[in-house]
Amino acid sequence: MRPLVRESTQIVRGDVLDPPSLAEAMRGVHTAYYLVHLMSDSKDFEKDDKQAAAHFAAAARDAGVRRIVYLGGLGDDDDPNLSPHLRSRHEVGTILRSSGVETVEFRAGMVIGAGSLSYQLVKSLTDRLPVMLCPRWLTTATQPVAVDDVLSYLLAAREMPPGGSRTFEIGSPDVTTYADLIREYARQKGLRRWLIFVPVLTPYLSGLWLALVTPAKFEVGRHLIEGLKNSTVVREKTARDAFPVRPMGVKDAIRKAIADTTG
Repeated sequence: MRPLVRESTQIVRGDVLDPPSLAEAMRGVHTAYYLVHLMSDSKDFEKDDKQAAAHFAAAARDAGVRRIVYLGGLGDDDDPNLSPHLRSRHEVGTILRSSGVETVEFRAGMVIGAGSLSYQLVKSLTDRLPVMLCPRWLTTATQPVAVDDVLSYLLAAREMPPGGSRTFEIGSPDVTTYADLIREYARQKGLRRWLIFVPVLTPYLSGLWLALVTPAKFEVGRHLIEGLKNSTVVREKTARDAFPVRPMGVKDAIRKAIADTTG
């Protein structure tokens, strides 16, 4: 962890599945950021996500934390077919708010840039496969956001005046599809890629396929693929009025992500 942060950063160990360990981590904290998702580490990630969020929220409340800032996922709460991955993201936000600690929740789609598993999947698939068999839901509408813009929102939330718990949907100005993200990444890398859409490619088979050609674990890939069938676009525009952040477009976000990994 130390190589990833500056010397001025204090590192305190805490485990969201071990409540006693959180007391020391929360001591003296006025704003706590919750950037935890257990999808890659748990067979029953929905159950563990809920438990982890409840532990974190209780520890924040007991320590007198004034604000929790949480990064969740886009998606329509009223959609009966919302994927387990997105449903869990929303449930975590509800748990954090119910603690009584003021919670600022950001809902985002794919984050383009270093550290984003969704972006890494797109990058790895496009880098490695000249021809891709694609499920039809790669044409689902999505509104990704650059990692630098996500960080700007997270930092700006710390300076917001008190006002109760709030939820903001964030994304780039561009509504696109996952297929078009693949095409744009390939264009900027100078790669010729062909996408062949097939009527049936189940999440299970897609997950196995991803496991063969990308670094992602099978279960993680399967859950991410399931989420692709849900539209993830910004429906509420309140973030624009509440924050000075003006997100970059998809082309610029991909260009910067490529430069950051090759520069």
